[in-house]
Amino acid sequence: MNKEHSLRIYKMSFASVYPHYVSKVEKKGRTVAELHQVIKWLTGYDEKGLAETIADKRNFEDFFNQAPAYQPLAHKITGVICGYRVEEIDDPIVQKTRYLDKLVDELAKGKAMEKILRK
Repeated sequence: MNKEHSLRIYKMSFASVYPHYVSKVEKKGRTVAELHQVIKWLTGYDEKGLAETIADKRNFEDFFNQAPAYQPLAHKITGVICGYRVEEIDDPIVQKTRYLDKLVDELAKGKAMEKILRK
């Protein structure tokens, strides 16, 4: 992954991507509540904190750096997203962003919540 691509992810606002996550999961019959469960599991944000990150258009760098309780089991998220193996991405913010993308993909593909949450 090149540096320019990484910088774009750092600066991209979570709020700009969030509607795409919602659309993706709803098209596949999943709910916003399930999406929020996945986001909360990864980041520790509660509903209020999640709403604040969207309202203040926090970028992905701040979104992850300010996460109340980043998931210690995130390293168990594996697989390919956007052509990259998530477990091999060196940049921590890009990796966390791709972890979230991977979880949203798994939710949209109908995977059971306990598997998505690595239980």
